[in-house]
Amino acid sequence: MLRRSMRALRLFLTLLVLGGVALAPVEVRAAPAGLALPSGWLAQMTALLPQPGQSALIMDWQPSRLIVALPGRVAELGGDREALRTVMSKLSRGEKPAYDPRLGISRAEFESYVLFEPLLASTNKRVKLPVTREGSRLRFGDVAGLDGVLRGLEIDLLTGELRAPEGFSGKPQLFVAENAQERSLDVQHGFEWNLRGNNPYTQNGINLTLQLVALRGGQVVLSASRFSMMNGRTSDGRVIVQYAR
Repeated sequence: MLRRSMRALRLFLTLLVLGGVALAPVEVRAAPAGLALPSGWLAQMTALLPQPGQSALIMDWQPSRLIVALPGRVAELGGDREALRTVMSKLSRGEKPAYDPRLGISRAEFESYVLFEPLLASTNKRVKLPVTREGSRLRFGDVAGLDGVLRGLEIDLLTGELRAPEGFSGKPQLFVAENAQERSLDVQHGFEWNLRGNNPYTQNGINLTLQLVALRGGQVVLSASRFSMMNGRTSDGRVIVQYAR
């Protein structure tokens, strides 16, 4: 029993470190004050959800050409590789990195590289979304290209509640752009779900952000970032798809 408890504790700590998960059994990030869901939000949400077999493009954030050239410039000048990794990691998350003199370039040159923000672009890969509707529930499956990120997620079409097979659920909130990447999208309206939870006894846990937004051009973007632990086994991934509704 002690050995089993220690194993559960180690897995619990792993989830906390890798997933940034809260200690509470489940936590859903509240919408900012003044951004309560408007009248008619449920109809808006269901109108954005994909249909079974919906054709969609797999998308990804692509850095500007200047950002792509930054590693080569740092290597040319003998800059610090760890400092470069930190900068590129922040850029990939849509965050503006701070200048680090260890890069070996001047502050002015550094600013010129990070001036242009990454853009959401097509990978030229198309999938049919594995979506099924059973009564008042919409359920996601998995196909090649989605890497299991959406697998098992269910949305209640009557309440908007998102349920995950890890055993956690949460209600939607209004989408609010929080970083440079999200602000670069011409969003008309959208919704976001945030599930944070763990159970060291079942060895299940989740750190999930699901976003569903309508662009002004008539397209819909569905993105998911998911760290999961099921029966002690972990997985981590993200996916972005775009489709017309």
